[in-house]
Amino acid sequence: MKEKIIQIVEKLKPEIITSMKKFVSINSVNPRSGGPGEKEMAEWLEDLIKDWSFDSVERYDAKDDIVPYGFRPNIVARIKGSEGKRTIWIITHMDKVPAGDLSLWENDPFDPLEKDGKIFGRGAEDNGASLIASLYAAKAILELKIKPKDNIALAFVSDEETGSDYGIKHLLELGLFNKSDLFIVPDAGEPDGSFIEIAEKSIAWLKITTFGKQAHASRPDIAKNAHRFALKFASQLDEYLNKKYNLENKLFDYPKSSFEPTKKENNVDNVNTIPGTDVVYFDCRILPEYNIEEIFEDITNFANKFSKEYNVEIHVEKLQFEQAAPPTNKDSEIVIKLKSAIKELRNLEPKVGGIGGGTCAAIVRRAGFPAVVWATLDETAHQPNEYVVINNLIEDTKVYTYLMANS
Repeated sequence: MKEKIIQIVEKLKPEIITSMKKFVSINSVNPRSGGPGEKEMAEWLEDLIKDWSFDSVERYDAKDDIVPYGFRPNIVARIKGSEGKRTIWIITHMDKVPAGDLSLWENDPFDPLEKDGKIFGRGAEDNGASLIASLYAAKAILELKIKPKDNIALAFVSDEETGSDYGIKHLLELGLFNKSDLFIVPDAGEPDGSFIEIAEKSIAWLKITTFGKQAHASRPDIAKNAHRFALKFASQLDEYLNKKYNLENKLFDYPKSSFEPTKKENNVDNVNTIPGTDVVYFDCRILPEYNIEEIFEDITNFANKFSKEYNVEIHVEKLQFEQAAPPTNKDSEIVIKLKSAIKELRNLEPKVGGIGGGTCAAIVRRAGFPAVVWATLDETAHQPNEYVVINNLIEDTKVYTYLMANS
């Protein structure tokens, strides 16, 4: 069986590379980050697999008026098992983050570049490589005419990058999953494939708006510089949170909570105007030991005290806000199955742990299902010149094929 799997995946290698490049070429940037959304990607995937002998390929669109076409697509492709008492799900996402500063890219982010054994382009690692690897693992199973014991289902979801309301959460609301099902979310990993993620931190995205008074830059006496106070508040909040919430948990690759000021909105368009409004954002990844609602209340109180002290108005707003789910048990069946496949195909004894990044696995766990996260990645997601190593793409395909075959 192992040798047959290796042979069929190697045979499919040129097709896998072609499809990987096609994934990169499609601009499926999340519409809430200024992109066109996943419609074109979904149509390409449906056309690609229409003759692959899946037992069913179904669409579960989520209504969303932010895009002109009015919906966000989700695709589920199924292979029925010989017993079919449960389903092993592999969940990947079709949306991408924006390319960012184009001057930092060596190539057009949506024009895939193959160089030095890698494919460069936006979405190559996040989440194209794993989507393509899981897809061609299923094709390998179908071409080998292997009938796994369990059902196999591939879910290609929308909206992972901005909260998953129109993706995996939509599928959960529709009741697609059974309590006996097992889940793999290949959306994080290490360069050697030796790490299985079983836990994630809480996520708290905050929008912080400072209101002052706008005026000409030559008249600070009649202005209240919102930008200055926003900088001061962000700096003080950053220091306060990191000092107070300082527990460590060695399960995680970064063992502490993080409170990072990230995005800043434009305030005024000209140099000689004192801004009356200033907006900054924090991305907080918080250990499961803390209740993020309590932290939010603490932040609100901190903002109120600052506002009174400096006679400005600070408004703190929740954006994405997800309390960490209980970790998947390290002895869970899906952990054992994945470990076995990795050991057989890679001769590795993977370790388990937690990450700060948020994936669909956290949402699945919160709903009461066991989920693991695994892939072989160089961690170039969201960076300029994002890439996937072609050998990793092929070897991951072999692992998923073996896992499906031995369900």
